[in-house]
Amino acid sequence: MNPKEKKDNKVKKEFIMESLTAVIGKQGEEIIDFLDPEKYVNEFIIAKKLDNTINQTRNILYRLSEHGLVSSTRKKDKRKGWYTYFWKLETLRTLNFLKEMTKKRIEQITHQIQSREVKTFYVCERCNIEYNEENALLHDFTCSECGNVFALKDNTKVIRELKRNLEKHEKQVEAINSEIEEEKEKGDKKKTKEIKKEEKEKVKKRMEKKRERDLKKKSEEKSAKKILKATGKKKKTKPAKKKMKKLPAKKAKSKR
Repeated sequence: MNPKEKKDNKVKKEFIMESLTAVIGKQGEEIIDFLDPEKYVNEFIIAKKLDNTINQTRNILYRLSEHGLVSSTRKKDKRKGWYTYFWKLETLRTLNFLKEMTKKRIEQITHQIQSREVKTFYVCERCNIEYNEENALLHDFTCSECGNVFALKDNTKVIRELKRNLEKHEKQVEAINSEIEEEKEKGDKKKTKEIKKEEKEKVKKRMEKKRERDLKKKSEEKSAKKILKATGKKKKTKPAKKKMKKLPAKKAKSKR
């Protein structure tokens, strides 16, 4: 794996971890190493690696499943009679989940910037509590905690920080989109490969069926020949039709 691929994989893993952590908290940082995006993993193996009970592990996975971040399949234990679940990480859905979450943050930050640019805010410098103009007026511009008079809040620094944060999230959306496109391309290639494999299998099955029919036909012909040889019978041929000789027409007797 070249350095670029390593870097891309690291970025993707960080995005996935952020999505999982948003749903299940710090456990998302642990479980990401035990979920595979290519194959289903036995839930008992995941539980063992997480050092959790099976019920604790299932609860975590069910919460992720509710958001479509993981998918599952199940198999029945024929001897014991219960079902065991196998889980797989859904990378594309996880990236889309983070994209939507980031877009919501962008909307919130944009709203905050617009609010800071047009509204006036006050602050109790002793308690470091901020009030908008309406709430400051209700408190008579005096802190109810310490009795200190409110000071006018300078929004310049706050707006600058919000804009910096906004730019960061917009760049993150661009990076997520890049990972999504890469994942879609990978999925399309995989799908094309599977279709080709299916077509190849179909051709193989048709050839096998044809071979079976040919062998069966040869076998039947061989059996028929053996039976004919054993019985000494030959195929009946229709006798040729005898040609009838035309008799000369009788001459009519003349009247005297």
